[in-house]
Amino acid sequence: MASGLLGRLAGISRTFIAGLHTEFQLKTRPKEPLHLVTGSAGFSKTISQSPSFKQWTFGDDAYFVAKNRTADVIGVADGVGGWRNYGIDPSAFPKSLMETCERMVREGRFNAQAPATVIAASYYEVQQMKTPLIGSSTACIVALHKKERRLYAANLGDSGFLIIRDDEVVHRSQEQQHYFNTPFQLAVAPPSQAGLVLSDSPEMAESSSFDVEEGDIILLGTDGLFDNINEDMILDCLSKMKDQKESEVDVQRTAHHIAEQAYELSFDQDYLSPFALSAQQRGINLRGGKPDDITVLLARVSSFSSELDV
Repeated sequence: MASGLLGRLAGISRTFIAGLHTEFQLKTRPKEPLHLVTGSAGFSKTISQSPSFKQWTFGDDAYFVAKNRTADVIGVADGVGGWRNYGIDPSAFPKSLMETCERMVREGRFNAQAPATVIAASYYEVQQMKTPLIGSSTACIVALHKKERRLYAANLGDSGFLIIRDDEVVHRSQEQQHYFNTPFQLAVAPPSQAGLVLSDSPEMAESSSFDVEEGDIILLGTDGLFDNINEDMILDCLSKMKDQKESEVDVQRTAHHIAEQAYELSFDQDYLSPFALSAQQRGINLRGGKPDDITVLLARVSSFSSELDV
């Protein structure tokens, strides 16, 4: 009888030790690398209810989605429409800037922990083009370091991004403005206007980083988005995104819904938009939405692999 008791005690001990070992393994096991399931959408203010036909652009906005072994990276740039008055296509500069950023990411010429450096490198490469590319734009780039499970961002101007967790905005980038409706911007001016065109150094981009979790949502957009819908409206659009295994098709659908709502409100003259509220705070009597190009990049942080992932 004593031997039977000892046997049962030994069995319990082995089970207990095995449980501790399993728990230790679970706590010490490296977490799965994260990636972004991304969708993009937007509208040009000059095309009624229709997206731009140029790849990677919506009007004078441009964007990119790219990845390499280390990081998933998304970015937007908003061209300065005033160049059109001088016979210059305002979309050419931001499109070239974003294409150069995308190429550098794909080629691995990119430090995921310092996305401001790829903005600077791309800007200087555009400056050195044999045929000068005249224009200006803002720039915002967000990089998810897969193994670190950390988001690194750089923002120059009034484009920006949100991080949403559990239906709350837990982080928002700060826009950079010289004065109302005049954001920080990168620029390449013709020799005749050297020193006369507003141009900021890429090193002035605001850099930030933030630990992310599976299921977090990243929303990146140009000012055409944030000037026309507020955070509560965005959260309402995102409220249906609950499934961590949500496909790119579902993310794409939600991105389009957000962009479409911003587009419709931008032409509502009776709507008290975030842009109008900001103007009123500065003593400017303004009401209504702000017609503008709108670009939305929506990404869900996930550890699940997907053939549809960009």
